[in-house]
Amino acid sequence: MRKLVLGISVLLTPVLGSADVLLIDEVRQVERMALPSNGQSKVNVEANFGTPSKRHDAVGEPPITRWDYDTYSVYFEGDLVLFTVLSSGQPIEQG
Repeated sequence: MRKLVLGISVLLTPVLGSADVLLIDEVRQVERMALPSNGQSKVNVEANFGTPSKRHDAVGEPPITRWDYDTYSVYFEGDLVLFTVLSSGQPIEQG
């Protein structure tokens, strides 16, 4: 039984290690990108980043809206940015 547990943990170690590297690379990439930051108003975001390709209707209370751009989405609570998320499948720049 110990051999089985040890074998499984050895097999999973490289997978878990590479996932950590990808997450770190993604965080570093986001830090280098010019993206809307938390607390910016919708007017400020549109003035600095242009018109979004799609605006989603507000959902819930407080109202949460999403604006989609080519490579990221911006989530708002009311009029203020909550966070910005890279679109799925965006390449991670190494470096």
